[in-house]
Amino acid sequence: MKLVTRLIDIAHRGVLLHAADAREVSVRDGDRVEVKNRVTGESVSAFVDTTASLIDQGVIGVYRQTQRQIDVLDGAEVEVRPADRPASLDYIKKKMDNQRLSKEETYAIIRDVVGDVLSPGELTAYIVSTYTNPLDMDEVEYLTRAMVDTGEHLRFPSYPIVDKHSIGGVPGNKITLLVVPIVAAVGLKIPKTSSRAITGAAGTADLMEVLAPVEFTAAEVQQMTEKVGAVIVWGGATNIAPADDRFIAVEYPFKIDARGQMLASVMAKKFAVGANLVAIDIPVGEHTKVPTVEEGRKMAREFIDLGERLGMRVECALTYGESLVGHTIGPKLEVKEALSVLEGAKEPNSLIQKSLSLAGILLEMSGKAAPGQGYTVAQETLASGKALAKMKEIIRVQGGNADVTAEEIVPGEFQFVVNAPTSGYVVELNNKALISLARAAGAPQDPGAGVSVHAKKGTQVRVGEPIFTVYADRKWRLQKALEVGRQLMPVVVEGMLLDRVPGRHWGPEGEFHGM
Repeated sequence: MKLVTRLIDIAHRGVLLHAADAREVSVRDGDRVEVKNRVTGESVSAFVDTTASLIDQGVIGVYRQTQRQIDVLDGAEVEVRPADRPASLDYIKKKMDNQRLSKEETYAIIRDVVGDVLSPGELTAYIVSTYTNPLDMDEVEYLTRAMVDTGEHLRFPSYPIVDKHSIGGVPGNKITLLVVPIVAAVGLKIPKTSSRAITGAAGTADLMEVLAPVEFTAAEVQQMTEKVGAVIVWGGATNIAPADDRFIAVEYPFKIDARGQMLASVMAKKFAVGANLVAIDIPVGEHTKVPTVEEGRKMAREFIDLGERLGMRVECALTYGESLVGHTIGPKLEVKEALSVLEGAKEPNSLIQKSLSLAGILLEMSGKAAPGQGYTVAQETLASGKALAKMKEIIRVQGGNADVTAEEIVPGEFQFVVNAPTSGYVVELNNKALISLARAAGAPQDPGAGVSVHAKKGTQVRVGEPIFTVYADRKWRLQKALEVGRQLMPVVVEGMLLDRVPGRHWGPEGEFHGM
């Protein structure tokens, strides 16, 4: 069928057909058509939307991405015919039926993911299928290699290239902002590509964006790493393992991180940047992704196994995950805390000790420190100011203000302090509830939003003393966070819950009032 184009400024790959034209072509909403530019001969497969009123019969609305692919002008004539269904849908259905996928089938799916051949619903089906029917290690290896091979690679002339990753699940895990400059300050290269938040309130890329731009091409990442030894950038802009950010877009609203997808995602990005020495942080605790040490050891073996398959040396650290790292959750709050440590602050111990431990592992793996001396070398590097100087270099090379100080980073202007309803000890901090509270306040989209915890697990508090403060950039977001907080159980003080308790409510200053 020949139709006349009308360009529609919608950032999707698809077309809009009049319902009568769709019937004539024998397609309906969600089907695909092939659209051919009759002047250039270029053609593209596009998803179909239909309407009875937005466009006239004989006209085809062409969305922005489709228009760019076939370079068609407004008012041009195009040829439209039904398009074949991609074979990858059969492979996705196979995984939905809990069958193993071959290397060829996995590659076909990932090529279609990266090529935007799959609709949002079809991609969601794939993510959910791997969540409900976990991948085995062969499938994880196939997925990892497919994610790498469908994107760009970094190749450095000298080695070692080191990298680190935390699997997440514990709030406030801002250690990358310390580990990267410490490691780079002793002469190692660490091209750190990071994700935005999936299940948390701030991914490493969200944090670094407070200090400097994070969106760069793979070539720019390589050049900056060669120049100063390290970067902290968003992997989604580099076209390194590009399927990963398609997955994250689906996983984010569901707060899911399928085990096999997570293993492949982490290792694909390390493999693609040329890392041959990798340290993995696996937080363990009741409210984390890994509830027990036994589960943590199992995951560590999987990372090490996958690393061996890819020719990479991997070491894993099982870390304490029962409480947040440091005292803050949310982009600006976490960056402020990390910068203060680089500037010489001696607290919080949890952030400092965890960062030095992970940096120490990389220093020992690379030979920059003798066995058992990595922590000490990392500690000396931090105390000397070399790590701060290197962080300033990283910020500068990425286009940020290298002179910024922790004091100058100000969190959200709207705040709410929650005080202890009784004297006693904080006996529980619920990580998931704290993350949900920070997200409800606007994190990570609103950089000033988040939660600052004043009394961590085991801390003695007196009635009326602050337990935590909620920050927001927008007043309505703060109100939303308070509504969410009343339904959660983020903190327990000797059995008293700082949430919605029958017969009580939060007052304007954070105190509890009875009926």
